[in-house]
Amino acid sequence: MSDPVNTAPARPTAKSISLNLLRQWHWVSSALCLVGMILFAVTGITLNNAAHIPAEPVVTTVETELSPGLLSLMEDRDEGPLPLAVREWLRQNHDLDIPASDAEWDGSEVYLGLPRPGGDAWLSIDLEYGELMYERTDRGTVSFLNDLHKGRNTGTAWSWFLDVFSITCLVFSLSGMWLLVRYARTRPGTWPMVTLGVVIPLLVIVLSIH
Repeated sequence: MSDPVNTAPARPTAKSISLNLLRQWHWVSSALCLVGMILFAVTGITLNNAAHIPAEPVVTTVETELSPGLLSLMEDRDEGPLPLAVREWLRQNHDLDIPASDAEWDGSEVYLGLPRPGGDAWLSIDLEYGELMYERTDRGTVSFLNDLHKGRNTGTAWSWFLDVFSITCLVFSLSGMWLLVRYARTRPGTWPMVTLGVVIPLLVIVLSIH
């Protein structure tokens, strides 16, 4: 009687486990940062060629006058945001969404800068006569996306996203580099291509940037 054949699967080695884990990190990080990398690649091109991309700024202006009741809410103030009642009045009557950001008070006027990605805005109120002026400039979608790329006037949440996105890109790149090392023996073109990726930008820096 012959000995039974051992059909039990081979136990995975530590090397194969680490390699599988590395592959997991690589594809998960690539999935997480895929859309962001496309966005940042496209906006890298638009930023580099900003002078050649036409943009027509659109300026919106609101000039109005506050009632004595609303104006009285700002008496004796020297810091802090605009009163909630004033911000609600602007939202309901002029469709202006004014945040509760600290304004600049100088006794006779209050000024509130409202920087935003892809544009700018500001509001000023004459505290003696109640005259209010608001101006918003929109520079278009390309400018908006460019400011997202730079993190310009995008707020805390987007700043955190940029940090997390950068870490994810590092995980993607470093895991990809280790996979290159792992499979370089069977792919002779690996290190020549990696070398080109290092040498080309260095040559551009040395030869053209002074």
